Amino acid sequence: MTDLFLKVKIQQEQKSPFVLFCKPNSENIVGLFQKNDHLYFLENFEEKGFVFASFDTDKIPFIPLEHCDVYVEKFVTKEYFFEKHISKHIISTGKDSFEELVAKAVEVIKDNQFQKVVLSRKEEIPILDFDIETSIKKMIALYSNAFNYCFFHPKIGTWIGATPEQFLKVQGNTIKTVALAGTQLANNAIPVVWRDKEAEEQQLVTDFIVESLKDLVKEITISSPYAVQAGNLLHIKTDISATLKSRKTLKKVITALHPTAAVCGLPKETAKEFILKNERYNREYYSGFLGEFNIDLVTFKTMQIDLFVNLRCMKIIKDKAQLFMGCGITKDSIAEDEYKETVNKSMTMKKIL
Repeated sequence: MTDLFLKVKIQQEQKSPFVLFCKPNSENIVGLFQKNDHLYFLENFEEKGFVFASFDTDKIPFIPLEHCDVYVEKFVTKEYFFEKHISKHIISTGKDSFEELVAKAVEVIKDNQFQKVVLSRKEEIPILDFDIETSIKKMIALYSNAFNYCFFHPKIGTWIGATPEQFLKVQGNTIKTVALAGTQLANNAIPVVWRDKEAEEQQLVTDFIVESLKDLVKEITISSPYAVQAGNLLHIKTDISATLKSRKTLKKVITALHPTAAVCGLPKETAKEFILKNERYNREYYSGFLGEFNIDLVTFKTMQIDLFVNLRCMKIIKDKAQLFMGCGITKDSIAEDEYKETVNKSMTMKKIL
């Protein structure tokens, strides 16, 4: 066992906060280990460390660099066996209730109460002998182009995930984000064809981001939409960049974007109200955001922010894993198809358990 994972064991025994992460296409696993068990929150957005924000809260927890040890190790590729088949009774979890929720949302959209809403569900599956080192190394091996992480805080719990979506990247006064929506299974044997529903969903996300940023930035640049693969899934992606009018507007930028249309809906507040009233469970940190804040923890360059949306994730509770999956609902959504999309997304985490 390496120094990095020996330190993980010590933190677990002491119930002290830590985060491990590997950025997309990186060979470095970074560990940030807090020296006490206090739960810190961002106050002036000038703090340095690792943030871990929930879907619905004004307070943003973070692990502060000033109270931490930092370890960086090279990831050594290893072959892992991945289970190809998931038992049928797990796949059918919550099907009827989720499809009823989707049908209700479609009716509300047709009634012009909002344009889009992102609905999610949670599955619980039993696990035996969950091991952080094995799990995160499996994720990196399988999802090298994702942001892979494991986060622990005694007041928050253990979360692990492989998210494909950038939330916000800031270098100096330059900001970058993405619009990511639409989902289909990857099949390299046939050309990628997107339905009107998926293209419309992705355009709504793009429009939301541009509208949210227009008064806070200048020189917005928007790429053409293109297909990108994340695990066994394909999504439509648009790259968006801009220049901050002032670094002091950073908090307003984050507040304006979160939660994004890709995890909430449009208009944001109306869609969010529907989610909180109708999903009937607490998303907690699923569809929040996480990542380095005002520091690059490999190079230690400051004034860099590198945040990701917390998707394709799960919460570990003793001998079970809680998996979270969602999909965008528009007026053209078909309930059964949307449920199948959540099943496909659940495979990202199930493959590493």
